[in-house]
Amino acid sequence: MSATPSQDDLRVFTVVARRASFSAAAQELGASPAYVSKRIRVLEQALGTPLLSRTTRRVTVTEAGEAVYRHALEVLEAMDQLVQAAGSSRREPRGLLRVCSSLGFGRRVVAPALSALVERHPGLSVRFEVVDRLVDPAAEGFDLDVRIGDEIAPHLVAHRLQPNHRLLCAAPAYLARAGQPRTPQDLAQHDCLVIKERDHPFGVWRLQGPGGATASVKVTGPLSTNHGEVALQWALEGRGVVLRSRWDVADELSAGRLQLVLPAWQQPAAVWAVTPQRPTQSAKVQVAVQFLQQWLAGPR
Repeated sequence: MSATPSQDDLRVFTVVARRASFSAAAQELGASPAYVSKRIRVLEQALGTPLLSRTTRRVTVTEAGEAVYRHALEVLEAMDQLVQAAGSSRREPRGLLRVCSSLGFGRRVVAPALSALVERHPGLSVRFEVVDRLVDPAAEGFDLDVRIGDEIAPHLVAHRLQPNHRLLCAAPAYLARAGQPRTPQDLAQHDCLVIKERDHPFGVWRLQGPGGATASVKVTGPLSTNHGEVALQWALEGRGVVLRSRWDVADELSAGRLQLVLPAWQQPAAVWAVTPQRPTQSAKVQVAVQFLQQWLAGPR
């Protein structure tokens, strides 16, 4: 070993190892691929061993690289905790916070909250991505996934931000034409607007009703989409029954543009902050979770 590896080089290496790509790591770090390649080369020279195996298709971690990766994560976490402990008794957050959320909820609710978060904490910067799939923040390098839905993998840490339910709704014109369903099983005979969005099981609506009753209904219809806002627009046009979160349809219900269908039946789907580690280990994540809890609880 010719030199002590730098903390910055270790951080670059962990991103390359996790993303299995120099270009993807460069994009995440906000740097050029040439810079990332140089830092990896310097780190390998410092440690005296190759850490990555490069091919034209992908980057894989060597056996030595696996050991370095595990130790690097421990070193970087310890350094982050040291800096946070020494920096401020108020644990003022600093650095980049990578956040993801679903398309509609992310755009309408999470994005304004993150803008207000950065305004309150100017030492914090946020990179926000909206996606139409379920994300594993531990595997994909996100600090925080703001999601709706109660099925969360056991290796992740989840903090409930706000209670929420998905409601069955339809436009008055559709109900006048097709009639009101009387039981959950009646939904199978209706045009239902099916959504494949993150954690939604495609075409299966699992509902909870009076006295803890449950129902699982296979629904179909001529229209389906991977975007909840598209399904909501179709519902407003009278094209069928939609299952959407309370936050998404509250204004439409109040204005009478939609009506509740089977109001005694709902689908629990709380809003969660999902992290790959406990927020107490990171000032920026802890502050973000607390801020989002306050934001969602207040008037918007």
